[in-house]
Amino acid sequence: MAGSCRESPLNDMKSAAYGLHVISTGRQSAAKFSAICGKIHPLVTAVHIREKQRTASEIYELISLLVQQGVPKGKIIVNDRVDTAAAAKVKGVQLAYHSLGPSVVKKVFPDLLAGRSVHSLQEAEDAETEGADYLVFGHVFSTKSKEGVRPRGTEQLKEITQKTRLPVIAIGGITPENTKQVIEAGAAGVAVMSGILEAADPVEAARRYREQLERTSGGDRA
Repeated sequence: MAGSCRESPLNDMKSAAYGLHVISTGRQSAAKFSAICGKIHPLVTAVHIREKQRTASEIYELISLLVQQGVPKGKIIVNDRVDTAAAAKVKGVQLAYHSLGPSVVKKVFPDLLAGRSVHSLQEAEDAETEGADYLVFGHVFSTKSKEGVRPRGTEQLKEITQKTRLPVIAIGGITPENTKQVIEAGAAGVAVMSGILEAADPVEAARRYREQLERTSGGDRA
């Protein structure tokens, strides 16, 4: 059950699979994104670089900017680009359906945390079998980035958290107000994009999410 996993000590490499994840929107300049992350990183568990339009070298430079702003490499996760994540020696990689499978990544780069994005129970079970360290599931609630697409909801989230042993990070339309719902459905944490990065005050926004997570989960997971 997912519950037993969430009760494990969080001082190992999988500790980044909990808490508050911030994911780049792809709409901000490298300078702006890194500057915001430099301010909010004490409040978040992981910073995801999800920049599909950027080359491997550009992502590598973005990692350098984040580090210059004080973001620890141990909090940085790169979307899809396993090569860049390994070269930069960051925490991990977030794998999509078109990415290398977790089993391949873990075999070649055993020190990389390997998350998998899933949208169904079957995908979640397959990712667990393939050796993923954690899952990102969504979209849970309605969101502008998935306008017109029906959200999967907390019931499907709950099914996945109950039938896999992996920590599950909920994404999609997550707000401080509905954070409690996803944690009660078994999620180990939440992932946020514009709700923090495009907020008028990103630090205050991150603090609100963090407070909700700690209030609901009863502990500090960053």
